[in-house]
Amino acid sequence: DNRVIRFKCNLQNTIIDVLRDRGWTEVKDDTDWDFYWCDVGWLRENFDHMFMEEHVRICHFRNHYELTRKNLMAKNLKRLRKQIEREQGKVEAAKCDFFPATYELPSEFHIFVEEFKRNPGSTWIMKPVAKSQGKGIFLFRKLADIPDWCKKKGMEAPDTYIVQRYVESPYLIGGRKFDMRIYVLVTTYIPIKAYLYREGFARFSNTRYNLDSIEDSYIHLTNVAIQKTAPDYDSEKGCKWSLNSLRKYLTAKHGIEGVENLLQAITSIFIKSLQSVQRVIINDKHCFEMYGFDILIDSNLKPWLLEINASPSLTASSQSDYEMKVRLLEDVLNVIDMENKLTGKEKRVGGFDLIWDDGPVTKEDVGFDSISSSSLYTSNVFLGCLNDREQQLKQLYKQQQNKAAAAQSNNNN
Repeated sequence: DNRVIRFKCNLQNTIIDVLRDRGWTEVKDDTDWDFYWCDVGWLRENFDHMFMEEHVRICHFRNHYELTRKNLMAKNLKRLRKQIEREQGKVEAAKCDFFPATYELPSEFHIFVEEFKRNPGSTWIMKPVAKSQGKGIFLFRKLADIPDWCKKKGMEAPDTYIVQRYVESPYLIGGRKFDMRIYVLVTTYIPIKAYLYREGFARFSNTRYNLDSIEDSYIHLTNVAIQKTAPDYDSEKGCKWSLNSLRKYLTAKHGIEGVENLLQAITSIFIKSLQSVQRVIINDKHCFEMYGFDILIDSNLKPWLLEINASPSLTASSQSDYEMKVRLLEDVLNVIDMENKLTGKEKRVGGFDLIWDDGPVTKEDVGFDSISSSSLYTSNVFLGCLNDREQQLKQLYKQQQNKAAAAQSNNNN
């Protein structure tokens, strides 16, 4: 397919470099584009008033916030849990137990207070629903520590927060807390089709974990935006590990089986999260979404969903971070396939593995590799495995060319 592909992008970070390197044509005006990497503000203002031709693609679903605003995510996950309990019983519903007890404030303040009193001495975390990068987050153990806005009546509406049970015993490496940023690409919600990227990173706090100092953000919040303001932060070293390094570390500590169980539990979080909004997301064939899932592991190797980002940061914190994000974004474009090189049935495109296609996806016969595969599980999950994407893409495109050439010669005969 040799047509000119016109793209528009109003972000000045890794994505603009990737789009420019693709050989597509950059356009600045509002009408003539085939592919738009837009921000969510533009989407909110313009999406409903536009006509888009069949081939056009845009990087968010219309109401993506159903999964990515903290209060709506909790509401949708709670609803899914109730629905599963009603239809399949409590045992199955318990599989939704991957996000901490969560309440929206001020609207659920009284329900929260009852729960708070049932668990004296436990730690809670407050997060504003619409902010990112750790802004406005704090921990508390006494109701008196919550700002006065909860108690004000008749004042202007307070900001909406969520309050969550704090996971008090996180898995520590070198005495430090971390969470994982994992990328999931959704190309359609009806039916759900989702890909998991092999690469991602673990973000560590700069300071050793200690539950005595709940006011110290450098201990409890792993956001790079916060950690880089720590007095002893080293920008070269940073606070990130690749998921490949983390996987090797956990495999050495807990064995292949322990890590496989963890990865299956994490994958289940992705799928259940998407299922929780399947009926409310406005599915549109022009839309796709690359979500950044933030997952915390506790000391029992149980994964917890912290939040889901619709615009995961594409700004690089180091050279290796930049290179990883370039690979990720190139592969997003490879899956979206504006050039029509693929059939749409591929189980792997570059670093993306198809994990759900209206049902679980099983592995191809990949041969036995001690760190990347196990006979325990057959689902197509390779999180933290080797990302030999260039070799794989070369083979994939060659196969497609051969098939197209064979079809052409059959037609000529």
